Amino acid sequence: MPQSIARVLIHTVFSTKGRESAFHDPAFRSEVQAYLGGCAKTLDCLPIQIGGVADHVHLLTTLSRTLAIAEFVKEIKRVSTN
Repeated sequence: MPQSIARVLIHTVFSTKGRESAFHDPAFRSEVQAYLGGCAKTLDCLPIQIGGVADHVHLLTTLSRTLAIAEFVKEIKRVSTN
């Protein structure tokens, strides 16, 4: 029986609370981006590109077969607030 293979890519963008410039320091910004990449990996979602500016974050990731988009966004936003 033939096998179906699919890859879903998600571009997630979210901002800081009140659009504060929380990521104005480039060193801190890259640390947070690396942390978010690790969090995506633990959710079995491969981080492809992570970036952003002082007041928002962009994540381009794959989506795990066992995870809904809403669950992914909820978990990424939850861990990023801490």
